[in-house]
Amino acid sequence: MATNTYLTNPVVTVNSVALTGFCTAADMSRVQESLDKTTFGESSRTYTSGLANNTCTMTLFLTYAAAETYATLKSLVGTQTTITLKATSAATSATNPLHTLTNAYLETLPVLSGTLGELQVIDIEFTGGTYTESTS
Repeated sequence: MATNTYLTNPVVTVNSVALTGFCTAADMSRVQESLDKTTFGESSRTYTSGLANNTCTMTLFLTYAAAETYATLKSLVGTQTTITLKATSAATSATNPLHTLTNAYLETLPVLSGTLGELQVIDIEFTGGTYTESTS
């Protein structure tokens, strides 16, 4: 029987700081680059696994108070950090795994992004890093 998973109370941390209360969207993707290993005489392309190139994108409300988005992210530009995502705040388990990117790189941080009368929202992307999944 098919089931659907919807996010009701996900957990988001960046550099061990909980940004759950500022995050409106998150997407962590495992990427394994493909390397073409096709040789003469083959009639279709064949591939093998290359380097991992994982990504994590987030949409966050931009705030400037201590331990909030800007204060947490500003020193991470041009460095590597650890990011974790979990679908719910329930205990880590086989049905609620903790997804971690270690040594993920933040290249760009919008420092001001807004429209008159609207909340400031930024999109950030972490690239690279080692992906792990924990179920306990």
